[in-house]
Amino acid sequence: MDRPPAMFIADSLGLDFLNSVATPVDTPVDWLDDGEGLVDWLAQAKLVPADELGALKARAMPGELDNVAGQARALREWFRGFVQAHAGRPLTAKALHELGPLNDVLERDEAFRQIVPRSGEQGDGLALLRMRRWRSPESLLLPIGEALAKFVCEEDFSDVKACEGHNCTMLFADHTRRRARRWCTMAICGNRAKQAAHRSRLKSRQ
Repeated sequence: MDRPPAMFIADSLGLDFLNSVATPVDTPVDWLDDGEGLVDWLAQAKLVPADELGALKARAMPGELDNVAGQARALREWFRGFVQAHAGRPLTAKALHELGPLNDVLERDEAFRQIVPRSGEQGDGLALLRMRRWRSPESLLLPIGEALAKFVCEEDFSDVKACEGHNCTMLFADHTRRRARRWCTMAICGNRAKQAAHRSRLKSRQ
């Protein structure tokens, strides 16, 4: 199916993963509804190198990527329940017993470190880089699990909010100075709210 570009508006990749199913305009979109969608979303999120994605697609058996997309959707909805249960207050160590499904994903990882040429502004030299073995399509769940784990361990759950837009299901981490963010984006729900308020004012004057 034709999908609009994925939306990364949450200021947290873990929440952006939850927002991979949403209603950005009027029609619900699930960016992970099949294997092709999962691969596209991972590419847009820059969670998997493009060459590794291409290699995994080339050697995947029929239906294998669709199966992994189903696992990703199940992980997404489990994590949504966890986030919604704890949003609005700091997460404590007591929540650890609820995180078994996420730890199960993380323990499958085959990560290692490799010495590689340094690139960028630091000039010529060597750097120690974290690498990962992408042995099967199921390994696509590993960077997602890592993003969710970073969110759990590094984000203040007090800052997690739901967009106030009508029918909007998007979540975000409010990192604004006064924690006053209300919308997923001003371009979508913020403008809709402004237009609705304007119409309401005009109607009240009539």
